[in-house]
Amino acid sequence: MIITGDDPKYIAFFKARLLRYFLGIEVSYTSDGFYISQEKYIQDLLTRVALGDERTIETPMEINVRLRATDGDPLPDPTRYRHLGRSLVYLAVTRPDISYPVHILSQFMSAPTSVHYSHLLRVLRYVRGTISRRLFFPSSSSLQLQTYSDATWASDPSDRESLSDYCVFLGGSLIAWKTKKQIADSRSSVEAEL
Repeated sequence: MIITGDDPKYIAFFKARLLRYFLGIEVSYTSDGFYISQEKYIQDLLTRVALGDERTIETPMEINVRLRATDGDPLPDPTRYRHLGRSLVYLAVTRPDISYPVHILSQFMSAPTSVHYSHLLRVLRYVRGTISRRLFFPSSSSLQLQTYSDATWASDPSDRESLSDYCVFLGGSLIAWKTKKQIADSRSSVEAEL
């Protein structure tokens, strides 16, 4: 028996085997493409954190915040900060909007302070308010790659190093993004963006 691509048995067979949930990442399909999100992962994380209020915040981090290792009092037990920080790093897999603040806050994992922790809770409140955000990958997307990058110049107040970030689109779909400290010191903003 030969089964063709438009045969109802063929369609039912493959629909039953489509990826729906894997390692905390949810996948949903439409006729226009598919979505990936981590809504259940966020709900589980917020349940574990138990913030104690229902406030949400419009942005994950205040503009022009310059955090230093010496800001605030050291946390008596940094275990909770590290756990939440690692959870947010994993959440950034599907949430490019928190990539930058998570990068900044991850730098203080070894010795977090009360100020760093309050900023971490701000990111969690932002995520709670934007829990349904997801990435969309349209089936009609072109195969053209577009890359955008940006850099700061000596923006880290502790070591004066620059930050670089980039995002890569395949057609209209965001497929990769990253924020990181630059390895070399830049002497100008032009060098920082190279």
